[in-house]
Amino acid sequence: MPKMKTHKGAAKRFKLTGTGKVKRNKGFTSHLLTSKPAKRKRSLRQATIVAKTDQRNIKTLLPYG
Repeated sequence: MPKMKTHKGAAKRFKLTGTGKVKRNKGFTSHLLTSKPAKRKRSLRQATIVAKTDQRNIKTLLPYG
């Protein structure tokens, strides 16, 4: 059985936590920031956990996470 390849696009976007959950950064942070309130921009800095329904698909893309 050959080694499985890591999906590089997913590896750049997702990290696995110690308990096995998938962590991601939020979008809408790169431009058009002047029209967004400071409260929203602060909350977009926080990383969040991927929804349970998507976690299994992402974990298949990261076999050695």
